Formats: sequence, structure tokens, C-alpha cells
Amino acid sequence: MSYDLAVWEGDRPADDNTAARVYNDLYDRYIGNEGQEPASERIAIYVAALLERWCDLTEDEEDTSPWSTGPLIGEARGPLIYFPMRWSMAEEASAYAAAVAESMGLVCFDVQQNQLRP
Repeated sequence: MSYDLAVWEGDRPADDNTAARVYNDLYDRYIGNEGQEPASERIAIYVAALLERWCDLTEDEEDTSPWSTGPLIGEARGPLIYFPMRWSMAEEASAYAAAVAESMGLVCFDVQQNQLRP
């Protein structure tokens, strides 16, 4: 079981319903159609910041990474990253991921709860 977050570039939506629509549109455009657009510069910097705290799953020799897939940058397309994390580490990792997104002016969306974070 995993916990999924979506982080994207853009203005913060006014409410959770608007955020869900924006997320769905971005997902359909960049991930749902199996697009191959590389991560934008801001999203790549965001991923690098996450990997400063926890290593990429592909380099996790001690089973300490919260990421459920690797390489983590492989989950990013254009201005969006949609990424799963291990359920057992989701609370800490998602709080950190949301805080980093906010500090970088990115939008963080909890896919399970259909709500903005933080």
C-alpha cells in the first residue's frame, strides 16, 4: 500500500475542488497519456531537495527511503510530479514533501483525500 502526492507548478487553487480539477487536467495531459516530456527545471529542483533528505529508492541499500518507486525523477513530467511513498513512512515523508513544495512556491495535493496540503 502506498500514499500518493502530486506537486505542480502554478498558482495555488482557491479550494480543494478547484485543486482536484487542476490536478486531473495536469495528470491527463502529462502522465495519463504516457507523455515523455521531461521534468521542468523547478520540479527537478524539487525532486533534488527531496533526495537530499532521503535517498532514491534505486540507491536504498538500508531500506530507509520512503519512496515507492525509483528513480523518483522518473515520476515527473513537465510541471507535475505524481509520486507514491511507502505507507509506513507516509506521515513524515508527506509532511516534509508538502513543506518543501510550499517553500518553493509549488502546489501540493493529497490525492487520497482530494485536498491541498498543507
